[in-house]
Amino acid sequence: MVFWIVIGVLILVVAALLALALLRGRDTGVAAAEYDLQVYRDQLAGVERDLERGVVSKEEAARIKTEVSRRILDTDKALQAAEEVHRAPKAMTYGAILASLVLLAASVGVYQKIGAPGYPDLPLKLRIAEAEQARESRPSQAEIEAQVPPMAVDVDPRQKELVAKLRTAVAARPDDLKGHELLAGNEAALGNYTAAYRAHQRVIEIKGADATADDYADLADLMIVAAGGYVSPEAEGALKKALTLDPENGKALYYSGLMFAQNGRPDVTFRIWKDLLEASNPNDPWMQPIIAQIEDAAAFAGVDYRVPPMMRGGGGLAGPDAGAVAAASEMTAEERQDMIQNMVSQLSERLASEGGSAQEWAQLIGALGVLGDKDRAARIWGEAQQVFAGDSAALETVQAAAVRAGVAE
Repeated sequence: MVFWIVIGVLILVVAALLALALLRGRDTGVAAAEYDLQVYRDQLAGVERDLERGVVSKEEAARIKTEVSRRILDTDKALQAAEEVHRAPKAMTYGAILASLVLLAASVGVYQKIGAPGYPDLPLKLRIAEAEQARESRPSQAEIEAQVPPMAVDVDPRQKELVAKLRTAVAARPDDLKGHELLAGNEAALGNYTAAYRAHQRVIEIKGADATADDYADLADLMIVAAGGYVSPEAEGALKKALTLDPENGKALYYSGLMFAQNGRPDVTFRIWKDLLEASNPNDPWMQPIIAQIEDAAAFAGVDYRVPPMMRGGGGLAGPDAGAVAAASEMTAEERQDMIQNMVSQLSERLASEGGSAQEWAQLIGALGVLGDKDRAARIWGEAQQVFAGDSAALETVQAAAVRAGVAE
């Protein structure tokens, strides 16, 4: 309410000042003209007195009266003209006031439509705290599953029959690891993702301490699909276990970024996805989903970021096409070496002239390491350290390739 009072008062004050300016008009010099007119009138009276005292002759008095009268007429005309422009037309004044009121009403209407009336200012700490509270109080897996419509999957009736038999067999052997793994995969193939992740939960229970990060990441994946893409608290728990076992698990990192995006923390999402994008291989399954969403996450986080063109084209860096691969299979070892050298040279020239992503620099260093050209790989690593001096995540990506090539520690 205070906001509206302040805005209303400000608009009314501006409107009042504008109207007052129009009413008062500009300085036309009226006061000076009135003073001159009074002086000329006094001069006429003085001529009469001088004539009565005999100070001036009748002819001289007549000449002076004529001259002063002319000046009086000129001054009076100027005074009347100034009075005509002293005030703006009433229509203009009323129009300005009306326009101000319309502006006030339009502002209120627009704010009611696209603004947030009554919503308090949100400092960064408060927004983060509210996002964390929303994440902790979000709906459970079961609540969301109840709202997700069944997934229609065109399945061969014989497969349904085989899965029904598998369910019966697994129910009779609750500790059959292979049976539960098969059941989880087949339930997912039928679109029964709830049944699939429950079977997978049993797989993890049977494995116990031997359960891997991939096991927990796969569990989270099935739960998220069952919830229509929603990352529930239960799925988040599986992701945390996966990352505890393997902090670099790509699937768990991707879904963790998605979870933060769904709960008001696009800044965290962007950091996770950017690092994962630069550290992943072109054909990793999370590459395309990240490429499709990371620019939006960056924009919501207030970061100007664009996916490198080489990644956008096909989810990774450029490499030999199918024809080149087929031709390479018929080459001698020396010819294949020459082909690789040529590709490395092209990549090196492009990075030197146009620049590129950390992943492309890492690819070049890795290729030079494979070719045994460690001196050149070391030089490229040195250049990369200068190029990415202010980007620790990019440096880590390139350094990992340099370590594998044996030119960094």
